[in-house]
Amino acid sequence: MANIKSAKKRILVAEKKAARNKAIRSEVKTEIKKVEAAVEAGDKAAVEAALKHATSVIEKAGTKGVYKKNNVARKVSRIAKAANKVQ
Repeated sequence: MANIKSAKKRILVAEKKAARNKAIRSEVKTEIKKVEAAVEAGDKAAVEAALKHATSVIEKAGTKGVYKKNNVARKVSRIAKAANKVQ
């Protein structure tokens, strides 16, 4: 454990950020799974709704710095490609 006050604060801040990032990553994974489940079911309306929401969540995670730009693009592209198979 750190002895310097600023180092103690940095540890607390890092833990807080890590917890936030973990929650956002978990939400992104959940939304991707929802799109994949809708694709498996073959329900076109559900796929479109899930894709729209998942894309929004992934883009938001990118703007918050949880994912880098290309990672966001790759994730969105993969779920969009999967969703297009239903149509």
